[in-house]
Amino acid sequence: MSHTVISLFSGAMGLDLGLETAGLDVRVSQDFDPWCVKTMKDNGREHIPGDIREILNGDPQCKDLLAAASLKRGEAFAVVGGPPCQAFSTAGKRQAINDPRGSLFMQFAHVVEATQPRFFVMENVKGLLSAAVKHRPLERRGAEPSPEERPGSVFEIVLETLHDLGYSLEWQVLDAVHYGVPQFRERLIVLGSRDHETLLMPQPTHFPKHQDPSYRWRSLRSAIEDIEDDPGPGDSFADDRLKLLNLVPPGGNWRSLPEELQPDAMGGAYKSGGGKVGFFRRLDYDEPSPTLVTSPTQKATMLCHPTRNRPLSVREYARIQQFPDSWKINGNPTHAYRQIGNAVPVGLGRALGLSLLASADGEAKRTYKRLRGTSVHRQVSGQTS
Repeated sequence: MSHTVISLFSGAMGLDLGLETAGLDVRVSQDFDPWCVKTMKDNGREHIPGDIREILNGDPQCKDLLAAASLKRGEAFAVVGGPPCQAFSTAGKRQAINDPRGSLFMQFAHVVEATQPRFFVMENVKGLLSAAVKHRPLERRGAEPSPEERPGSVFEIVLETLHDLGYSLEWQVLDAVHYGVPQFRERLIVLGSRDHETLLMPQPTHFPKHQDPSYRWRSLRSAIEDIEDDPGPGDSFADDRLKLLNLVPPGGNWRSLPEELQPDAMGGAYKSGGGKVGFFRRLDYDEPSPTLVTSPTQKATMLCHPTRNRPLSVREYARIQQFPDSWKINGNPTHAYRQIGNAVPVGLGRALGLSLLASADGEAKRTYKRLRGTSVHRQVSGQTS
């Protein structure tokens, strides 16, 4: 049986590559970003470039997407993608957002409805779980919130919309470090089944402690140690920041600086709340990497090499996200960091692909019966048992 996939908002194709390592067949990918499109092209991938809203306006029945994948409606094994939702991210300033019914999420839902795949995979930042449709002003914080001001009101609409397509759903926040990725990276995953087959989220395969080293969390060292003498292109720190980073040991951050230097180093952030762990952060070889961001030199999200006085290079970024060394990431370092930093790690994509295959062959149903009633199981809506 063919396990064909249509990929939307594909970016640098980390999710796609992971699904392929699990045995799925990504037939066509799509993205708006011109550098991501060039990455797809340079790697010889079938792709449809452009804004998904414009694509669907001209092709509401998704005939071009299906034709590019050599599929008919109902034949795709899966539609996958991560509709951009930067406002949900906790990496930057939290912003109020519009109703998701007017967002790119609806384009993803439209493609699922039009193509009727057996499964879908939607990934996003975990901030989606707590986002509200409308911002709650400070002067109203003591009053009873309206339904649209309530935290989680966005995700309620997302689930309702997907459920109304006729799909049963399963969702969970997964951390890529549990699937052999040398990086802490949490993503919200929503799985859907058209035929109400049993869905299970991938179970962790790697742990902080394990008697077998091959099942332990992968460290930053394991990903980059062999290339750090020839790391390739990358960004650099400004001289004033580099002078302070020289005082920070591996695994440290601004709190490792002499106390008398901390106020000037942090500026206005010194008296603000929060952990601020990304300020003047130098990485630890023997721990997984923190979540890769779209630039490793920003003041609040620095990713300094453990022993070298430079940020992680583009090639090291790609290694941490588990892209093959042969994979071409197009553009200058700024473009490449953004593409890689926004990607789904290949190892997490592989775990998701294996879960879909388990659902398709009935293994998920058998596992569900064994796990039913345990903390591992989370049932969201109407699946058969």
